[in-house]
Amino acid sequence: MTEPRRSRATEAFFGRRKGKPLRERQAAHLETILPKLKLDLGAAAPQDMKSLFPVPIDRIRLEIGFGGGEHLIHRAAENPSTGFIGVEPFVNSMAKLIGQIEEKGVSNIRLYNDDATQVLDWMPEACVDQIDLLYPDPWPKRKHWKRRFVSAVNLDRFARVLKPGGHFCFASDIDTYVNWTLLHCRDHAAFEWTAEQASDWLTPFDGWPSTRYEAKARREGRSSAYLTFRRV
Repeated sequence: MTEPRRSRATEAFFGRRKGKPLRERQAAHLETILPKLKLDLGAAAPQDMKSLFPVPIDRIRLEIGFGGGEHLIHRAAENPSTGFIGVEPFVNSMAKLIGQIEEKGVSNIRLYNDDATQVLDWMPEACVDQIDLLYPDPWPKRKHWKRRFVSAVNLDRFARVLKPGGHFCFASDIDTYVNWTLLHCRDHAAFEWTAEQASDWLTPFDGWPSTRYEAKARREGRSSAYLTFRRV
């Protein structure tokens, strides 16, 4: 039996890499600070991922596609003993988050500025306590659905790196993507949906800071779903 293909073109999961020109300070941050915080995927991953951080860490949390970084910086500040790995290929978003890291002086964030599947494949097994995929690109046209990050192959990746009992948290305001995620996780033996009643998926996660994407969705009349799946 052949192994499933575990690689895809980077373009499959996200679109453009850069927006408007960076300000001088933002460009300087990318040149001087990002190299210090960026994961080195050219080296073997440490068996103890906590060693990636310069402060004592007792949990590891991965956020894929952190966008403006509002959620990631909020969580890192409120949970200083959790090590956060943020992945975001969009240059402007990365520059914005690094500015926040400098301003708030947090030391429990590491970064990667390319395809999250590269990070997932680099990590050792059962090393992550939680994976957050919040308002990912919905690729709304049916012909583009194959580009959605939630897929059988990527759920295999999640299952490999999540600790037993760890969580995969997903949020979206796009009904078709919410249903897509529910169906894919239902069909994957490694995940179970934790919801017991409607309020469990209609209520934001504990400590949720909201994001600009969520605010935009509400202005446009769309409600959000907050799904939590447990690694069994």
